[in-house]
Amino acid sequence: SDRGSQYCSHEYRNILEQYGFQGSMSKRGDCYDNAPIESFWGILKNELVHHYNYQTREEAKADIIKYIELFYNHRRIQKGLGFKTPNQMAEDFYKLAA
Repeated sequence: SDRGSQYCSHEYRNILEQYGFQGSMSKRGDCYDNAPIESFWGILKNELVHHYNYQTREEAKADIIKYIELFYNHRRIQKGLGFKTPNQMAEDFYKLAA
């Protein structure tokens, strides 16, 4: 996380633990600790969000979900994934794990 206080709370950390997740805090002032997700947020903003003036939070949420589920995961190839989509990488992973 970006070291926000909400991510340090006992309640939040207990929820993570309950679902088997491990929280991760980047070092102060080190943006590279969280580079993959920061890259994703930049792509999302540049390819979608900055092109629209959403009237409601619900409208923005629906558009973002549609972008991720219909385009980003299934059609947007990525150099860092060997010019595959995230969905193709997941399929390859599950084939190897089977």
